[in-house]
Amino acid sequence: MTAATLKNYSCKDLARMAKMQGVTGWHSMRKSELVEALIKRSKQQRGRGTSTSTTVEEAMQSLNDKPRVANIDRPTDRRATISPDKDLASAAGGTASQRERDRLVVMVRDPYWLQVFWELSRQSIDRAQSAMGPHWHTATPVLRLYKLGTDGTSALLRNIPIHGGVSHWYVDVQDPPNEFRLEIGYLASGGKFYSLARSNCVSTPRAGTSDSVDENWTDVADNADRIFAMSGGYSPRGTSLELQELLEERLGRPMGTPMETRYGNGAARILASARQLQFSVDAELLVFGVSSPGSHVTLQGEPVALRPDGSFSVRMSLADRRQVIPVIASSADGLEQRTIILAVERNTKMLEPRMRDISR
Repeated sequence: MTAATLKNYSCKDLARMAKMQGVTGWHSMRKSELVEALIKRSKQQRGRGTSTSTTVEEAMQSLNDKPRVANIDRPTDRRATISPDKDLASAAGGTASQRERDRLVVMVRDPYWLQVFWELSRQSIDRAQSAMGPHWHTATPVLRLYKLGTDGTSALLRNIPIHGGVSHWYVDVQDPPNEFRLEIGYLASGGKFYSLARSNCVSTPRAGTSDSVDENWTDVADNADRIFAMSGGYSPRGTSLELQELLEERLGRPMGTPMETRYGNGAARILASARQLQFSVDAELLVFGVSSPGSHVTLQGEPVALRPDGSFSVRMSLADRRQVIPVIASSADGLEQRTIILAVERNTKMLEPRMRDISR
């Protein structure tokens, strides 16, 4: 392996090889720096004569044997429109030799919207055509939306027709909070379905208690950790590798828990001279509901402004004690009155600090 050989690869492929080899700082390296780092790592591996991990040469071979990954255009529309054909593989750009593998990734936008990304190889489309046989002539590309139950079961909610030639789609969902996953594939008129890829599982937040992550994903970088968490990245089910890779490609930095991504051996020098860690937590109470339009609502004796549809929401400070909060609604003519009592208790405890052993 020579520097000339490595220069024939794209900067993205070199970065992928550097990541496989554990090269420090590969996210910020230019192409020449990646080549130099990989040459150095290859010499170290030959000197050690070890095969405990994938060598640079093996990483190069794996890239030669697999199709490359193409970039997904950053979405700006709620729904992409293009002439409706069956070619799902062309959406990501390039040929099958330019992409690595199939994947379907789902991210949570807000309680009622999911955003779906996919990358599919030409070989997968050809396999679908062969498997469906005569049904292929009536097949159309679809997304299948499944609702996940608490017992691990999944129920098909609906099939969502999509345009061939696009690589992302917005999906509306109902009844938050809920858990969902999707499949992408081809559905024939007779009901025969061929699945190309299955997504990660995501959970939508409660309606009225969480703001939208952003405005049509215009600032994914600023909200990446929040998107990663909302889309199941830190869930007990485990990190979605596809979602993690997608965000890492876009942001040029690793994704994961703070202990995995934000602290390393370099933290030893910082902690040695840093001041004592400052940390404080507070909380608010959000009270929301709905009454008949034109009625009069009070919360703890204070009037509450109603929206035209009768809905309302009030943010309150949440004191560190038990609170009893009466909410009273009176009809517009004053003849009927209803009362709901909220009992809320906050109990804040500060635990003893723990020091991380940076020598490990």
